[in-house]
Amino acid sequence: MGAVERDERSKDRSIGPGARVGGRSPTGGDPGGAAPNGVTALEPGQRWTLARKREVVLRLLRGESIEALSRELGVESYRLQEWYDGALAGLDSGLRERGGDPLVAQLKAAHAVVGELTMMNELYQERIRRNENRPFAPKRSRR
Repeated sequence: MGAVERDERSKDRSIGPGARVGGRSPTGGDPGGAAPNGVTALEPGQRWTLARKREVVLRLLRGESIEALSRELGVESYRLQEWYDGALAGLDSGLRERGGDPLVAQLKAAHAVVGELTMMNELYQERIRRNENRPFAPKRSRR
């Protein structure tokens, strides 16, 4: 490859606005600008809220790389991985639960009725035990 060809190839890759020059971008991204998804690096003294963490995890689920997000947001990649793993664990447990099963509702209602009847039976047996001589209340005279 000649020097002329090398010069023309370098002209094709001209540096425009927003193009990177050199190595990696600085950690923390652009502190003043907003990211496309609304999540930006934190200012000093700010904390990561649940909503901000959720947005980051959603970006990871959409396929963005952990390393790129780590550099953009100024968060360690191991911490992003923890958020991601926690979100997947919560998702798994949420999907594991069964809600609205009619048989479970009927079973709970039947257990409640059985418990109530058992309690009434125990109370009646105790009442009869106390009044061994008179299991029933005396009758009123008919006069």
